Amino acid sequence: MGIIYSSVVDAPISEVFEWHARPGAIYRLMPPWQPVRVGQEAGSLRDGRAVLLMPGGVRWVAAHQPDGYNPPHQFVDQLVSAGLSSVLSWRHTHMFSAEGEAEAENETRVTDEVQTPVPAAALKQMFAYRHRQLAADLAAHHWARLHRSEPLTVAVTGASGLVGTALTALLSTGGHRVIKLVRHPAQSADERQWQPDQPAPDLLAGVDAVVHLAGASIAGRFTPAHKRAVRDTRVGPTRRLAELAAATSSATSSDTPSDTPGRTTAGPQAFISASAVGYYGADRGDEILGEGSAPGDDFLAGVVTEWEAATAPAAEAGLRVVQVRTGIVQSPKGGTLRLLYPLFEAGLGGRLGSGRQWQSWIGIDDLADVYLRALVDPALSGPVNAVAPDPVRNTDYTRLLGQVLRRPTVIPVPGFGPRLLLGAEGARELAEASQRVHPDALLAAGHSFRHPQLEPALRHLLGRVPDA
Repeated sequence: MGIIYSSVVDAPISEVFEWHARPGAIYRLMPPWQPVRVGQEAGSLRDGRAVLLMPGGVRWVAAHQPDGYNPPHQFVDQLVSAGLSSVLSWRHTHMFSAEGEAEAENETRVTDEVQTPVPAAALKQMFAYRHRQLAADLAAHHWARLHRSEPLTVAVTGASGLVGTALTALLSTGGHRVIKLVRHPAQSADERQWQPDQPAPDLLAGVDAVVHLAGASIAGRFTPAHKRAVRDTRVGPTRRLAELAAATSSATSSDTPSDTPGRTTAGPQAFISASAVGYYGADRGDEILGEGSAPGDDFLAGVVTEWEAATAPAAEAGLRVVQVRTGIVQSPKGGTLRLLYPLFEAGLGGRLGSGRQWQSWIGIDDLADVYLRALVDPALSGPVNAVAPDPVRNTDYTRLLGQVLRRPTVIPVPGFGPRLLLGAEGARELAEASQRVHPDALLAAGHSFRHPQLEPALRHLLGRVPDA
């Protein structure tokens, strides 16, 4: 029983061990298809405790064992939850050994050994996912260091959301400091209270860059109140944050020359704002849409146009501004895939309406990589389409998701279904939206996607990779 899973990653052993020791590692390694949340990260790989929250109020407490701590070669955690540990034993040894040529030793063998009565077949997909995530994250950090060798201090709004959770964990495991801008009183040194309508003058002091993700969910019935919330939580707060970033950068730029070696800025130099492919309108037919395409003329297109325009104060002050026009984010933790996954798993999935509509999608980890690139690549600015280079029609999305889950997809969703939930306008601009968007700016910059095609992306996210 138990499992031993091993792979080689393209990074030196010290870097691999440090990645595991930094905040965010447990978030990056947690398989998204499992109904488990992180309640607490371990403060130390030597003797810290991590807490996972499971269905039914069950707490999985993993205590790191001092007798198994041997950096950078090994650390050990063991299940110690009261009650749970009496019926299930679990001791997880994480091992690292240098590989490659003796002079370089630039590769590391990562081995997970778990002693437990749980059979290996039930654990294999989980550990295969963890090893894929580790290798891809290390590659992303290596690429980022080629553009910027020094770590950043990044202020992030919306850090607790689907995208924010993935991004902040990616940044912190790469050695960057993340300051979460939160609505409630700050509870740690890495939080600052943010009032969207009137941010404090010193909110962005000591920050190198801002990532602005916050905004009310677009999903919902398009009532006047909902539409007002969608617009008002984006346009005004974005403008005020951009104005503050501009003022903070201008107030500090004269204090320290910009070409001073080793300079740590006292104000942001980059402003990265979320945006959406809704900019292009709900239905552009088969037109391939790049960043230079004209905007649409419906409600969401108007909101996104104003949203992007609200970043102007930062750009006018000389900050590098990037608007990340995001497609349909793929993750079973949120968004449309979270809604579709249980339906398709039950064999109740099917195309939506005619199924002819184009869906421009992106995996959650690829989206985090896009934000990382926007932070560190000085050549990237303006609108950027954050979509995979292979958009699909809804019929193809339906077929591929059913194929991955090995379920039939013969029950189509009638057009009146979304209209009952979202209203006519909401259904047209959300459920029935058809946008064939292409990531021209990213491809021109030489960006590499982890999952450029849909089926491998879904298999990775849902733990259905053959021969994992």
